[in-house]
Amino acid sequence: MEAENNHARGTSLAAKISTDLRRELTDGVFKPGDRLPSESALTREYSVSRTVVREAIAILRADGLVEARKGAGIFALETSEGKKQPFKDLTTERISSVIELLELRTVFEVESAGLAASRRSAAQIEAILEAHHHVGECLATGSPTRDADFELHLAIAEATQNRRFPEFLQLIRSGIIPRGELQGSAPGARPKDYNLHLQEEHGLIVDAIIEGNAETARERMRAHLRGSLDRYKILLRSRTLSPEDINLS
Repeated sequence: MEAENNHARGTSLAAKISTDLRRELTDGVFKPGDRLPSESALTREYSVSRTVVREAIAILRADGLVEARKGAGIFALETSEGKKQPFKDLTTERISSVIELLELRTVFEVESAGLAASRRSAAQIEAILEAHHHVGECLATGSPTRDADFELHLAIAEATQNRRFPEFLQLIRSGIIPRGELQGSAPGARPKDYNLHLQEEHGLIVDAIIEGNAETARERMRAHLRGSLDRYKILLRSRTLSPEDINLS
C-alpha cells in the first residue's frame, strides 16, 4: 500500500512539473531552441527525485514540446500554437481558396463515392436519400443549401465504412461548401448558375451509389466537382482581382 501511495504521489508531482513547464513553453518563457533547466535544477526546485523529473520531461516529449539532445540537455521545440496548422486558414472569402479546396476534394471525394457504392448499408442509403431530399427542399424554397449540401457529402463519406473519410470532411468543413447566400457578387461567392446544376448532379451520384455501381459513382462525383471547379474558374477569370486575390499555388 505504501509503495502504491508513493507511486501515485510521484505521478502527481510529475504531472505538476510537466504542467508548469508546459505553461512556460506556451507562454514563451522558453522560446524554441532554448535549453530548459537541468534535471538537477528541477529536482532541487520541486524537491523531488530525478525519476519524477524524467517522467515529467517524458510527458512533454510525448506531446512534442521538447527534445532531448544527448550530452546537452532538454530543449524547447516550437509549440503547436506557433505552428501553422493544416486547413486552419480555410476560407470561402476568396475564389482562389475555393478552387484550391475543390481540387483537393475532387481527389478525395471521387474515391469516397466509389467506396460508398461498394460498401453502403441499407440504413446509409436511407441517410443519403434523406440528405439529397433535404437539398432539394432548400432549392425549392430558396433557402441556403450550404449545410444540406455538406450533409449529403458527409452521408456519402460515412457510407464508405471508413471513419477517416467523414473525419476528413469535418476537418475541412469551414471551407468545403462555398457560400450560397452570395451568388457571384463577391469573392468566394457561388457562380450565379451554381444551384441550377446541383440537384441533377447530386441525383446522378446518389443513383449510382444506390445501384452499387462504384465506377459510375466515381465518374459522376468527378463530373460534379469538375463542373463546380470549372464554374469557379470562369467566375475568377471574369473579375478584375488584385494580385493577392489571385493565388492558385
